[in-house]
This record gives sequence, structure tokens and C-alpha cells, in this order.
Amino acid sequence: MSRKPMAAPKVAVIGAGSWGTTFGKILADGGSNVTMWARRPEQALEIRESKRNSQYLPGINLPRSMTATPHLSEALEGAEQIFLSIPSQTARENLKAIRPLIAGSDAPIISLMKGVEKSSGLRMSQVIEQELQIDPARIAVASGPNLALEIAREQPTAAVISSTSRETAEAVARLASNKYFRTFVNTDVTGTEFGGVLKNLIAVAIGIVDGVGYGENTKASIITRGLVEMTDFAVAYGAEPETLQGLAGLGDLIATCQSPLSRNNTAGRLLGQGYSMKDVVKQMNQTAEGLASVAPVLQLAKEVGVDMPIVRQVKMVLDGQMNPRDIAPHLTTDDDTPKGERTQYGQAGGGGALRRALKRAFDQFRDGGRSASGD
Repeated sequence: MSRKPMAAPKVAVIGAGSWGTTFGKILADGGSNVTMWARRPEQALEIRESKRNSQYLPGINLPRSMTATPHLSEALEGAEQIFLSIPSQTARENLKAIRPLIAGSDAPIISLMKGVEKSSGLRMSQVIEQELQIDPARIAVASGPNLALEIAREQPTAAVISSTSRETAEAVARLASNKYFRTFVNTDVTGTEFGGVLKNLIAVAIGIVDGVGYGENTKASIITRGLVEMTDFAVAYGAEPETLQGLAGLGDLIATCQSPLSRNNTAGRLLGQGYSMKDVVKQMNQTAEGLASVAPVLQLAKEVGVDMPIVRQVKMVLDGQMNPRDIAPHLTTDDDTPKGERTQYGQAGGGGALRRALKRAFDQFRDGGRSASGD
């Protein structure tokens, strides 16, 4: 007797911007039937009928197993996993609309968002838990060096799925994997989320100095010291330092800082070229999460006594209190007092962190990902 083939999993992706649509493609190419929720009916129609999202992913053909709807209830109906790709600052109001529609569901909720809520300072997984009133074990987050257009073009990359429940992380990772997208897992949600938030702030700094015209030495110094700031901050909130030296920290930091595809890098570059914050927001076609996260991150840092000189100087530029050209000398040192390179928490920052993290990444790929117990 022939075995009946298993039905493809049905998943929902809420938000049809560049990253949401790209993740929908990842899931569809991994074997799932994907329903996107798009706020604008004309965008949903284009995805459904033409298998395109020309505004956000020009030139990309989407899989036949992807469809879209402007109706939340239709997108969520029967979904076995629900992925959220909406701006962090509007997440709460969207979650209020989602809550009654998933009342009878036990589907995992996965955050694709990389931001901190400005009003509360909460991470996105905390906002999800608060608004949906669900067990944290059902919540996962995805992060890593994930520039949407490169992945949509099926250029190989890796990411991390993190949940307090290892079982949830592995269930999500199984669906979010395909021939060009490799997924690792961990249970350090705090470190994974903060890595995705904090690297945006460092990317804005890189964009600023790039816009001013400074070169590779300046940018390498900021990336390296930025990793130290990221690690100090995340560890103070309970993260594992190794997470910040993995895909969700260093990997995402490198990709976001060096690519013109990065929205945060682009926003910083416009600031460095002399545009005001208001003009930058007006010019950006998509949300640069780093701009909204600077103030709440600095407040959170203050509450645990962590010094973040790079992020602090970025805020001064955003507020118009510092000329972008004056920022570079302040990004790598706060004063003339000689300081050690190690982080405040005893984990080697700078070159040491870079060497170990790069070696670790090389070992993982050399071993074909067999060391997937962490990211």
C-alpha cells in the first residue's frame, strides 16, 4: 500500500514588506504553503496573481505556494505557525487585532522584527507575550545576517531561531530552512533579540561616517568597539555573551554595517551627508528600526549602568546636537584616559571577539552545521 504524502504545512506571514515577503519565500521554498497578510489590497493582489512584490522586491519571482490577502482573519485561518514582520513601533496595535483571531490556536508566534518599543523599552517577544497573553514557550524570534534582497535572490545565508522552548525553536527551524537558507537554534531569546536591535544602532553610526567620507579604518574600529557595547548591554540584561559573537550578533552586525542594502546604514549615510532626521525619514521608503531604537536603548543602558559611547554620539547627531563630521573621534573613545579592550563583563571585545566568532562560524560551516546546538 502506498503511503499518502503529508500535506504541506500552512503558515502565515503578517506583513508584506521586503523582509516579510522574503521570509515568506524562504518558507515556501522550504515546502510550506504560505499566506501573506498585506495591508494594501493592491499589494496582496499582485502577490497572489502575479507572484511579485514589485515595490519591495523588484525583479523577484515568488513561489506558486505563496498567496496573499488584505484580510487578517483569512491569513491566520488554519495557520500552523505565524510569523510577524511589522514595524516594531506599530506591533502592539497589530497584535490587538490578531489576538481574537488566534484564540483557539496553539500555533507558535515568530517575531521577524528587530526593534525595541519606544514607549516601554520592551523587546518584541515581550510585547507579543503581553498583548497576545500566551505562554512564552510558544514565542520564537528569528535573527541573523539577513539582508532581504540577497536572500530573495537565493544567495546562501544562515540565521538563528531562538525560543525559551527548544522544541518550539526546532519546530520553526525545520520549516524555515531550504537549499539557500540554513537555520540554527538557541534558547537565548534575550541575546538573539538584542543582537538584532543593537546592530542597527551601530549600522547607523557606520552610515554616518561613511556619509561624511571617512574610510575603512574608522568603520572597522566602530564595528569592533560596537560589538563590545552590544555585548556589555545584552549581558547586563541576562544574555549569553556567545550569542553576541554568533550569527545574531557579529554576523548581523557585519552584514548590516557593510551593505548598501541596509536601511539603517542608508539612514546613517544620509545623516552624514547633512540631511536632517526629518528629511531622512521622508526619503526612506522603508522603516529603519535603528532610528526609533536609539533613545529607548540608551535609557535601558542607563538603568543597568552600561556605557554606550557610540550609541550616545549617534543620538546627538539624530538630535542635531553634533555635526556628523565631529562624530568619529568620539565613537572610538570617550576621553583621553587609556582603557583596556575587554568588555565590562570580562568577555574579550574587539579583535579577540572577532577572531573567536569568525573561527566558530568557519568551524560550523566546515562541519556542515553539525554543531547546531547553538547558533
